[in-house]
Amino acid sequence: MEFGRKAPPLAVIVMGVSGCGKSSVGEHLAARNGVPFMEGDQLHPAGNVEKMAQGIPLADDDRLPWLDRIGEEIRTAQQVSQGLVISCSALKRSYRDRLRQAADGHLAFVFLEGSRDLLLSRMQARQGHFMPASLLDSQLQTLELPAGEPDVVTVAIDTGLDDIVALACKALSGVAIKGGNYHAG
Repeated sequence: MEFGRKAPPLAVIVMGVSGCGKSSVGEHLAARNGVPFMEGDQLHPAGNVEKMAQGIPLADDDRLPWLDRIGEEIRTAQQVSQGLVISCSALKRSYRDRLRQAADGHLAFVFLEGSRDLLLSRMQARQGHFMPASLLDSQLQTLELPAGEPDVVTVAIDTGLDDIVALACKALSGVAIKGGNYHAG
């Protein structure tokens, strides 16, 4: 897929709750398409990271400045004609709409979906991540499934990483977005 070659260039947000594999899938998706990957968690204000590390769920007021920062990164990439893949939970429709607005419609989402048990086991196996497994349920409660939303593809996470990335690329190739379609490459 050649999502980095459109004007303005396309951005892809790999989304889902903690533990779904946003970073791993995002890194591989970006590499496969020759565009940069950005870890959305690194754009959180320090106060957000501190709250999550203490097991305190974020509220909308915590997330909005973070989403705006991600939107700025998308706009910056577009201004220099660069595609971009970013990991971001994007749990609510309003968050996704805010990001769509920042990208002027040149944005698609890959929603990584898995069972609570699978997500919990992945979170418990992680080492050195600030997000404790205790916050999984609050994320699942906050999540508004993106079913029926434009420019969103859903990929199950119950297979291997290479399969998940291949499925995401295949699904993205069929997404019609403002200004055209993705092209398999």
